[in-house]
Amino acid sequence: MRDNVGTVEDLHASATKITGLEDYGDDSYLEGLQVLLESYARDSALTPLGNKVMRAFLRGALMARSLSEVGWKQVPAHESVAIERPIFVTGLPRTGTTALHRLLTADPAHQGLELWLTEVPQPRPPRDTWESNPIFAAIQAGYQQHHLEHPEFMGLHYISADQVEECWQLLRQSMTSISFECLAYLPTYSQWLSKQDWVPAYRRHRRNLQLIGHDDAGRRWVLKNPSHLFALNALLEVYPDALVIQTHRSPRTAIASVCSLNARAAEGWSDRYSGEVVGRAQLDLWARGLQRFVADRATHDPRQFIDVYYEDFVSEPIGVVEAIYERLGTPLSTQARAAMQALHGESRSGERKPTHRYELADFGLTGEEVDERFGAWEPPVR
Repeated sequence: MRDNVGTVEDLHASATKITGLEDYGDDSYLEGLQVLLESYARDSALTPLGNKVMRAFLRGALMARSLSEVGWKQVPAHESVAIERPIFVTGLPRTGTTALHRLLTADPAHQGLELWLTEVPQPRPPRDTWESNPIFAAIQAGYQQHHLEHPEFMGLHYISADQVEECWQLLRQSMTSISFECLAYLPTYSQWLSKQDWVPAYRRHRRNLQLIGHDDAGRRWVLKNPSHLFALNALLEVYPDALVIQTHRSPRTAIASVCSLNARAAEGWSDRYSGEVVGRAQLDLWARGLQRFVADRATHDPRQFIDVYYEDFVSEPIGVVEAIYERLGTPLSTQARAAMQALHGESRSGERKPTHRYELADFGLTGEEVDERFGAWEPPVR
């Protein structure tokens, strides 16, 4: 078992051994990668398993980066693919972002970012060819094995290779992503990231969407990522006509839930990242993110934002979607409505049914502490 995550050089060598590719594009990502490695070594107290997992995580980002580079060369026409009025769903984690995102992408007129294509960026193949695609099959088999080994995690956040997922996987190609801080204790990296310009990462993000959606150029992109809270100005610089949907839920509930999710996901990976350490790190992270988003949002056109309240979405999901479509000036088609209703039914049963119990006290936090950190923030008037 490993006693470290590795070095910049051997991570590249390992990625190249798997893909056969050596072109990782410009070197703008190298500083972030080096800071991450230093932070893992200095701050995280990773176990041998944790070193192995984080190494695979970083290697996967490098592999995806190199595959994007080759894809852009092979499909030069991607540069002319328009991305018009994309929708970005964001908000504190565990506020309904996933469920809303998946409902919106059920509309055949929309497209989302399927998980396997974040790992192997390429023009999206026809859906009926995926099962026979050996790369898709290998990735899907990995998630199916994860389901068997960690069935409890599926009740927190259901994942599969063909499922639309968060777009931080594209941002991680630039080593600019909050996702790293959600799975390990990384104050050194956190301080570095807080001072970075996210615009280059979002430009790469957009270019990846142009590649992946090359053959679906007529469909509107719907994307989701709570970490957009930290980079609204960069997002709107790169996607100036975007519509941003912000979800709202009690911070007490959201913080307790994200602490539980991240602690479960990272279980066994660190001798430090558990209990109160998770609680303090996640409370600080997401309080900073929401405060930054609220301040940045106030400087942009209010017509680019829609607010969705968790309680409303839970009680009337299709009604909430109808209100979003009304703001878009787009009718909700009969076909889209039927697809959304079917997906909603599936999400409430079987292995996709959410089952999650959590308490702030499990992470050394109290409701009053959460209120204090979020006290200056009030959700917009309905």
